[in-house]
Amino acid sequence: MKLVIVESPAKAKTIEKYLGAGHKVLASYGHVRDLPPKDGSVDPDKNFAMKWTANRDKSKQLKAISDAAAKAETLILATDPDREGEAISWHVQEVLAKKKALPESVQRVTFNAITKNAVTEAMEHPRELDRDLIDAYLARRALDYLVGFTLSPILWRKLPGARSAGRVQSVALRLIVDREREVELFKPQEYWQVGATFEQGGTPFKSRLVRFDGKKIDRMTLGAKGEADAAKAAVEAGHFTVESVEQKPLSKNPPPPFTTSTLQQEASRKLGYSASHTMSLAQRLYEAGAITYMRTDGVQMAGEALSAARRAIAERYDQGYLPEKPRQYKSKAKNAQEAHEAIRPTNFFAQRAGSGDEARLYKLILNRALASQMAAARLERTTIDLVDGAGRCALRATGQVVKFPGFIALYEEGRDDKGDEEDGRMPDLAVGDAPAKTGVEATQHFTQPPPRFSEASLVKRLEELGIGRPSTYAATLQTLKDRDYVRLEKNRFIPEESGRLVTAFLERFFERYVSYDYTAYLEEELDDVSGGRLEWQKMLDEFWQDFEPKAGEVMEQKPSDITAALDDFLEPFLFPEKEDGSDPRECPKDGGRLALRGGKFGAFIACANYPECEYTRPFGVRGAEASDGPQELGEGIEMKVGRFGPYLEQEVDGEKKRASIPKDVDRSTLDLDMAKKLLSLPRTLGEHPEDGKPVVASIGRYGPYLLHEGQYARLKTTADVFETGMNQAVMLLAEAKATKGQRGRGSREPIAVLGKHPTSEGEVKVMDGRYGPYVTDGNVNATLPKGTEPKGVTLEEAVKLIDERAAKGPAKKRRKTTKKKPAKKKT
Repeated sequence: MKLVIVESPAKAKTIEKYLGAGHKVLASYGHVRDLPPKDGSVDPDKNFAMKWTANRDKSKQLKAISDAAAKAETLILATDPDREGEAISWHVQEVLAKKKALPESVQRVTFNAITKNAVTEAMEHPRELDRDLIDAYLARRALDYLVGFTLSPILWRKLPGARSAGRVQSVALRLIVDREREVELFKPQEYWQVGATFEQGGTPFKSRLVRFDGKKIDRMTLGAKGEADAAKAAVEAGHFTVESVEQKPLSKNPPPPFTTSTLQQEASRKLGYSASHTMSLAQRLYEAGAITYMRTDGVQMAGEALSAARRAIAERYDQGYLPEKPRQYKSKAKNAQEAHEAIRPTNFFAQRAGSGDEARLYKLILNRALASQMAAARLERTTIDLVDGAGRCALRATGQVVKFPGFIALYEEGRDDKGDEEDGRMPDLAVGDAPAKTGVEATQHFTQPPPRFSEASLVKRLEELGIGRPSTYAATLQTLKDRDYVRLEKNRFIPEESGRLVTAFLERFFERYVSYDYTAYLEEELDDVSGGRLEWQKMLDEFWQDFEPKAGEVMEQKPSDITAALDDFLEPFLFPEKEDGSDPRECPKDGGRLALRGGKFGAFIACANYPECEYTRPFGVRGAEASDGPQELGEGIEMKVGRFGPYLEQEVDGEKKRASIPKDVDRSTLDLDMAKKLLSLPRTLGEHPEDGKPVVASIGRYGPYLLHEGQYARLKTTADVFETGMNQAVMLLAEAKATKGQRGRGSREPIAVLGKHPTSEGEVKVMDGRYGPYVTDGNVNATLPKGTEPKGVTLEEAVKLIDERAAKGPAKKRRKTTKKKPAKKKT
């Protein structure tokens, strides 16, 4: 019997039907062992020896694999064709060897698509495990462990409220924070544009002023309304004729088929999917045999795929849409590893795969792959200049006409930020024509700051800088969100206070290790390891010799010294110069000096006379934005900024009532009515129709919610707290109860998935166990303290519980105790 090992049950089920009798396919469910999240798992003093432990939640899978391996003649390791897949196979082999259950014959096979031809072809050409790929895995795993396990404890001790740091995660966060700084420092400039609309032969078109009184008009030339009004009056008075017509042919080639990075970018732009959701969908499509392997930065397709794509194009379009020969692409990405094909369908004639989001992603992959082999689009750009009779004004109109659509008939690449390009249709005009002027307008504009990063543009920037690997971007961005370092607003990343503070700390004390160049350099080193050009221990030793002393130096500093250094480092942000020239550090309450302080719940700004002087403001509120005192909204309600953020306060019958202002409520537009609503919470919706008990809506520590007899249901926004009616509330509560009921006591379905552990990188989940709710990273389980709401546990709290449990060592087995029966009296 031949035992075949793959990562997942879905993959096992798909390939099992392609193998003949005598094969048994089992899933390892990912890595069967990992580094325990405790000190000493990687020992730099012993040539970076690594201590692996079997994942507790994989015990059943390991037993099934070892039992089957003991009876098998051949072990076939058929995990994914990348570094992680190689590592999973290596772990399985190592575990079986220790259990003395390793068959004599061990083979490694890889396939880029789960189709019958691909699987059977791979089985006929086995190889040995790739030692270079395994070394690259060990180097990356040890490096991330050493960075995370060294930095995170420093953050916990020296920077209250900080959660963790990571080699790639912290650099991605710095990109977001740096962009936010650019946005904040940006000073908009006013400019005006003058334009006119014309019509010729029933076709309207727009033009803009490009010359006035012999002066060239650029974007910023008209800087005031008076100048714009004068130019507008001249255009209104002028009679315009066509001075020149220029028609320029253009050719636009199709983009290459998807890589991991470009798939994440386009799925974000076109479908609104997060990177993690995109990769989850792609994983399912791959395991179902619908697409090729989805972790790749190669842009080429196999010869048989090119032929199939061309046949599908010829069947759908005429010959004009098919170029003379197949298109060949080469990756331009830094550190590209082109061992695998681009992401493409396994069958170009299959128009659909999966359902829902899966089907939409498959359609995107299919169209992109087909378009990459189609003819170029032929366009024509027309530029028309019009002048008035007096020669005072010149206007220009541009337009773009598609002469032959080519690939854009099927697919056009999306963009994050569309410019001012005008591609409207133009009428047929000749020199001397006088189109009818239908309107003139002068419009005011302001220069815009650089756009904040979307998931798509951040992934693109990380890839351009050579930071991290595309296969890890989804997990990296999800970690930043899970740890509340960033938030998404209108699909754009905005750093939270904790994210800004962590970035400032790392820039001040570990600048080299969050620099873009050094992080990219480490990626090149890791690529050298995977290519067999560098020993992994040598690479780690070079890193550790500099990193360990630096970490020790920072750990020895007092928290007050750290805060003082950050106060000085962040002065331009926290205390920007005031327009009136007054001291930006002067306390508005008693004239003391303002400075950064650290507290149990994070950093904040306070007076030097704190706590005698009660003036405080949150870390994230800059000096220019901080109010010198409470803002009166009316009816005795004041809006204040405190240590934990903005809040409302109203004194009623000698007692002060307070309410925090939620993040999705704009303080600048907060009016009296909204303030009264927030102070009135909780809101009673009415009596539940089933039991007559009250249903209330309110805002808690974890956001807006509904509550009925101890049963909670989440609401999406603050507005929902005031707008949700009883019918909707009953439905939401019922759904929440049903979801909880489906898990049941002791179920393997998690109550919540919080993100990855900073050191073990295991997925941290909240589970419902036999003895109550607990948290786990797949290796260590930690019981939740009594009274803790399972759905309210944060990743930081879970990691702390897991690490505390791990530090205590293995849990003692429960002993059954029985009361001794009293001895019988002798008679």
